[in-house]
Amino acid sequence: MPMVSTELPRFQDLSLFQVPPEFRGRSPWAVQLWWLVQDTLFRWSPQVCFGWRRFLLRVFGAQLGHNVKIRSTARVTYPWRLAAGDNVWVGDDCVLYNLAHITLGSNVALAHGVYLCTGLHDFTRLDFPMFAKPIVIEDEVWLTNDVFVAPGVTVGRGSVVGARSTVFNSLPGGMICFGTPAAAKKLRIMVSDSRESRGDGETETVLAIQSDGELASH
Repeated sequence: MPMVSTELPRFQDLSLFQVPPEFRGRSPWAVQLWWLVQDTLFRWSPQVCFGWRRFLLRVFGAQLGHNVKIRSTARVTYPWRLAAGDNVWVGDDCVLYNLAHITLGSNVALAHGVYLCTGLHDFTRLDFPMFAKPIVIEDEVWLTNDVFVAPGVTVGRGSVVGARSTVFNSLPGGMICFGTPAAAKKLRIMVSDSRESRGDGETETVLAIQSDGELASH
């Protein structure tokens, strides 16, 4: 009887990896200059200097609306691939890994530690090539602490994604979503006063990001 080989094939050889031409959208010098600025002038700026950080991002090509508040510990890989509407909050330690475009609508809140990842690798090829898909976060979305959003995802207008959820697929608008993978669980019901009793007779705690960007419970 012939022997059946159980030896596994080679899966990836990183010595073969190459960044695709024009993948970064700017010259290597421009990329390195931005990373230097981000690790110094951007990161060292006091918390209240939102205007200064907006200025630096715009110098490097970001399209930012009015009253965009980005914390100094947030990281933006390529500013020229970032667009944000008005009244956008980006909390501490957020990562906008925008190898492809990331679009944040108006009144979007990213709590601390949110990771928006547009980049991925083709794991079926030995040379492990890189590619990217854009992410769109529509108006009035709240991504709570430590949410991960995968390449190619759109989060629909007005949705909330619960803490430490992993968003692998696009989510509809107007929903409360959570889980791994994240899924829409119930409608986002608006009330005139967050202290009012909900339909189930219990008062829920509402998490909100205050005007200074801090996450608070009230």
